[in-house]
Amino acid sequence: MIATALAASHAEDAAHAASGGLFADPAFWVGLAFLVVVAAAFRPAFRAITTSLDTRAAGIKSRLEEARKLREDAQAMLAEYQRKQKEALKEAEDILAQARGEAERLHQKGLQQLEESITRREQQAQERIAQAEAQAVREVRTQAVDVALAAAAKVIAERLDANQSATLIDAAIKDLPQRLH
Repeated sequence: MIATALAASHAEDAAHAASGGLFADPAFWVGLAFLVVVAAAFRPAFRAITTSLDTRAAGIKSRLEEARKLREDAQAMLAEYQRKQKEALKEAEDILAQARGEAERLHQKGLQQLEESITRREQQAQERIAQAEAQAVREVRTQAVDVALAAAAKVIAERLDANQSATLIDAAIKDLPQRLH
């Protein structure tokens, strides 16, 4: 009985091979058609995905470049104001040096005039230093706030909806007096 079944199986294989083989089998053609359809659908989908990813990467790259540029600008402004502060300190030192030199010359006229002149000059120098430092600090703060507000506004505008934006603005306005002092 096993021999008969084996012989029948060989007979079917021989008949299958004689009838056209693999190419005559409908399952082969269905599988081949499926692979062709999948390959044809994959190519446009792959292009769309890569185009979308490339666009997003370019957007991210441009935002990073803009952030880098803002950072460089902020660093340049900080360096400029530090330079101005050093110049103000140097000017203050020069003023103090001039005051001391004048004090030496006034020493011959009397201790009373000398003490009054030194006091007056040092006070003026301190006021100028304080004014110059206050002005430099105000300018740095103003510039930093402007840069930070511009960057924050851009980021917020890109990423927040109207409700989140209104909530953040209210919180910032509420905290503004504390941050200014």
